[in-house]
Amino acid sequence: MKNSAMFLVLFTTVFLLVLTALAFAKIGFSWVFVLTVIGQLLLVLMVYKVLRDHYTTNKTFEDFYEDYPIGRE
Repeated sequence: MKNSAMFLVLFTTVFLLVLTALAFAKIGFSWVFVLTVIGQLLLVLMVYKVLRDHYTTNKTFEDFYEDYPIGRE
């Protein structure tokens, strides 16, 4: 994936983790609600960007796991 897609994944993840922490803090419901809506929009945008990314690889299913041979030697 390009850096833009990975940046969006990282940003959305951090945003939603901070939102989860803020939900337990003593902040107003309206702030949590607005940030939740923004987080949902970011999540939809992130999924769209990742699925539409022009990522290609030369790997096939024959390559299987390269770090640990599971039944293929």
